[in-house]
Amino acid sequence: MRIAVLGGGPAGLYFAYLWKRRHPADAVAVFEQNPPDATFGFGVVFSDRALDFLRADDPETADLVTPRMEAWADIALVHRGERVAIDGVGFSALGRLQLLLLLQQQARSAGVGLRYDMPVRSIEELGDADLIVGADGVNSLVRRSFEGDFGTSVSYLANKFVWFGTTKRFETLTQTFVQCELGTFNAHHYRYQPAMSTFIVECDRGTWLRAGFDRMEPEAAKAVCERVFAEALDGHPLVSNRSVWRNFPWIANQRWSFGNKVLVGDALHTAHFSIGSGTRLALEDAIALAKALGAETGDIAAGLARYEAERRPVVDKLVAASKTSAAWYERFPEHMRLAPPDFGMSYITRSGRVDLERLRTMAPRFMARYETR
Repeated sequence: MRIAVLGGGPAGLYFAYLWKRRHPADAVAVFEQNPPDATFGFGVVFSDRALDFLRADDPETADLVTPRMEAWADIALVHRGERVAIDGVGFSALGRLQLLLLLQQQARSAGVGLRYDMPVRSIEELGDADLIVGADGVNSLVRRSFEGDFGTSVSYLANKFVWFGTTKRFETLTQTFVQCELGTFNAHHYRYQPAMSTFIVECDRGTWLRAGFDRMEPEAAKAVCERVFAEALDGHPLVSNRSVWRNFPWIANQRWSFGNKVLVGDALHTAHFSIGSGTRLALEDAIALAKALGAETGDIAAGLARYEAERRPVVDKLVAASKTSAAWYERFPEHMRLAPPDFGMSYITRSGRVDLERLRTMAPRFMARYETR
């Protein structure tokens, strides 16, 4: 079988590796428009034990990735200058480029053909592939070429966000909320290397317009964000990497495959960055697709049908939680009216998956503070 994977992100690289490792006689090639050492963004974050799925299916890759990750057991909110720690909510993070290089190493070791600096402008350029895997992200060519057949829907959140890095080391994943003369801002920040952190700035649309970001060059916008978050940054600069203001896109598809074409990762679905599951979903998609195709030997159509049937319920559940979380962020200026402990409770229960009883077990220090406020 000849497989063409469009997109050299986590989903595409990992699927190519898994399939080639298990089916060495098949020809598997990954087509990526950027060079192998290019990436946009900084760190990727995984919720506590989110890599358990990887260790269960592929301990070799888990052993390769896990030692390079930064990990912590608590998260923190900074509101009205007061720090609210929430224990028992662990995360781990890794540089996106470092993850890609590790996955490239695995793919090469299995014999996958990695073709970088190779933009593909039409599906026809992929030739007579038996299977085309669309792992080409939010702006997927595979999806856009057959939107009606996939039943694609795209919508956008109102809040604006921009993705920076910083040399400031943060001990935990922290959310810093700031109200100033320009309006209301939030920063999601966490370390992904010992001396490097992701720093995502978010604001409501009114604040974005009031600040003049719609008319501002990227460097000027970065300088404004550095002033707004001067206390959190503690003298450290923000670092840009195609850091432009965006609206978060919701991408969904009624059908996950069409003919010999199938979607994975952000090409298929998006999950809001506030729940730290985007990369996890991409890797799990790759595992699910490889398993489903492997279970239906020689019958691609049956394998693609199995992939969607078995994987969709899991994805739908996570995306639903992501939408509930995103709805909280869309109204974060309203939540900022709450006192810090109540604000913390509003935040940690935002997805509807955590109740008071669970919190007493999971986060006893936070609950002790909350219940004696």
